[in-house]
Amino acid sequence: MKGPVRDLATFAEALRERGLTVTPDQVGDMARSITLVDASRRSHVYAALRSLAVTDPDQREPFDQVFIEFFEGLERLRPAAEQHSNLAPSTSAMRPLLQNLGESPTADTRSRQGASAVENIARHDFADLDEDQLAEARRMVMAMMWQPSDFKTRRWLRSTGGPIPDLRRTLRGTVRPEGDLMPIVRRQRRKRQRPLIVIADISGSMEKYADLFLVFAHAAHRRLDEVEVFTFSTRLTRVTEELKRRDTRTALDKVSATVDDWSGGTKIGAAFAEWNRLWSRRLSRGGPIALVLSDGWDCGDPDLLRLEMARFSRSVHRVIWLNPLAARADYRPATRGMQAVLPYVDHLLPAASVSDLRGVVQLLDSMTP
Repeated sequence: MKGPVRDLATFAEALRERGLTVTPDQVGDMARSITLVDASRRSHVYAALRSLAVTDPDQREPFDQVFIEFFEGLERLRPAAEQHSNLAPSTSAMRPLLQNLGESPTADTRSRQGASAVENIARHDFADLDEDQLAEARRMVMAMMWQPSDFKTRRWLRSTGGPIPDLRRTLRGTVRPEGDLMPIVRRQRRKRQRPLIVIADISGSMEKYADLFLVFAHAAHRRLDEVEVFTFSTRLTRVTEELKRRDTRTALDKVSATVDDWSGGTKIGAAFAEWNRLWSRRLSRGGPIALVLSDGWDCGDPDLLRLEMARFSRSVHRVIWLNPLAARADYRPATRGMQAVLPYVDHLLPAASVSDLRGVVQLLDSMTP
């Protein structure tokens, strides 16, 4: 059994060696979480760290193994409600961890280099990464935390502290034996997540980015309530059912077998025309947010694209266009495809790296109703 945790950076490095993706930002969040719980209770520390490090059920077992190895005297983990004070780590065992919470990291060179390498991959363009780095980028994308805000629907629900009275239920209650008291029933708007619609360009010019964006779409599918995913090159293909597989690799293999126009030409206008004709009425309920991944290179009719994009924008709450080329400092949306869609786009964002995709998640999380 190894010694107690010396600092969170070393703990995070051990988690990374077991296959978990723990970024420096997450290490900072772990440090802050420790200050919000009772650090003398091992169960509290365990729950705080696991809530930030574990993003998939398959990661629980390796996390538990690393946690046990780093804390002396813990032979097995039980639910927090069953933990007793005799499982609390000694003050001397926790002191090195607590001393580092408010200070700069003091991890060894190997830990610092590991964290630096991970963040270096997160900042680099997907097109410039080798196979090992792409695999790490996929793990980081799958580990992203999604916390989208809810919006108020037009449906009303009964609520004790609702803002307005429910007159129908109140009057209905007067026919009961205690009706002379007439208790006031109140109600409030029902809240729900906005649906997300993902439309990814898989044409030849997007070949280096489509795979990572489908991993991103698969992560969204696992963490959000309602997600619909489509791909297009020369035609539109719905791949929502294929991405419902729990394992990312299996899901992408299913998508690959379903889609037959990989790396083809790009007909954005025709793809949106097909979506408007077949899917608009089915999927526009609830005011969805649309994510469109494309570099805007289009070999179709720009007038058709302009017309269909206008129709598409009216059927969704927001249109977020993700263009990998937008990450370049000298980028200008000068292609005829981008010129046609820009008037109907609410946000034009880069999508060429893990950091860019993190920005997309933060935007989705911060959107107000």
